[in-house]
Amino acid sequence: MFKPEDKAAILVEALPYIQEFYGKTIVIKYGGNAMINDDLKEKVMQDVALMKYVGIRPVIVHGGGPEITGFLKKVGKQSSFVAGLRVTDEETVEIAEMVLDGKVNSEIVNLLNRRGVKAVGLSGKDAGLIQARKKLATVYEGEESKKVDIGYVGEVAAINSGIIEDLLDQDYVPIIAPIGVGENGESYNINADYVAAEIAGALEAEKLLLLTDIEGIYKDFNDKNTFISTLHLPEARQYIKEGIIAGGMIPKVEACLTALEKGAGKTHIIDGRLDHSIILEVFTEQGIGTQVVR
Repeated sequence: MFKPEDKAAILVEALPYIQEFYGKTIVIKYGGNAMINDDLKEKVMQDVALMKYVGIRPVIVHGGGPEITGFLKKVGKQSSFVAGLRVTDEETVEIAEMVLDGKVNSEIVNLLNRRGVKAVGLSGKDAGLIQARKKLATVYEGEESKKVDIGYVGEVAAINSGIIEDLLDQDYVPIIAPIGVGENGESYNINADYVAAEIAGALEAEKLLLLTDIEGIYKDFNDKNTFISTLHLPEARQYIKEGIIAGGMIPKVEACLTALEKGAGKTHIIDGRLDHSIILEVFTEQGIGTQVVR
């Protein structure tokens, strides 16, 4: 049970960070268990509302892979993946767009609006926010590799950050679904980590926070004593080459590198399974997770 003076100490500890980040933009990639668990979902929304009310300008980019998979099952369509990317035919991209933009995005907007936060949902197709091009999957056969066309899976070609900045200036919180638009108006489903990174870079955000389902980065995942609290950009590249950073962590670290190279201040991979993980990272001296910095 906290004593009153303990509660006061916590608030005082947060004060310099409130001052430091007042008026600054922080991009949050919202995904993983924090999107599925209702209790965690509520706590993330509380964190975002608190950030907003102390003068920070949050931007949320969300995923929705499990929801897409679930809806595909309902219509009798099996999901298949190549090199970790969902094979996305025309029907699948229509379903992905409907789920991400129509269901997931609107739910986040509603949760924040109920807390008095003015949130606005955006698809990457709105005002050409996310210009996209086709992404080919890389498949390795022994030491050889080849590129495979997996349909309407995209990568970011350009970000029209003006619409986001306009909304931030009008005191709104933009909630962005990772659907991009091709040069012929076609929709592309894009990895939300990469979208968040490109947006953080384009906005020159103070921070990019990537919510994940692990504590952060380990030099040896089987040895908890090898946890890395701070990782510098050159080390991150080397660890990817050496296979220390592997599997599903590669896109997240690559997203951090992209954001840093394109103008973001700091990037953080944090455990979204923790209650109030965003507040713990932004407003406490110790922070949580792994920060990837220049």
